[in-house]
Amino acid sequence: MTHLPYIAASYGLFAIMALVFSVGAALRLKRDRIRLATLEQKAPHKAGAAPQS
Repeated sequence: MTHLPYIAASYGLFAIMALVFSVGAALRLKRDRIRLATLEQKAPHKAGAAPQS
């Protein structure tokens, strides 16, 4: 009996989960960049003021 089907299944599952996590991270990054741009547009800007930390 060979263990090849179990090994192939585990690598396949790993590949699917890596894809799911990377797509989710890319979507969250895109959403958060849009939210940050919106916040930066709404923030009042003062000429010559030092940025707050």
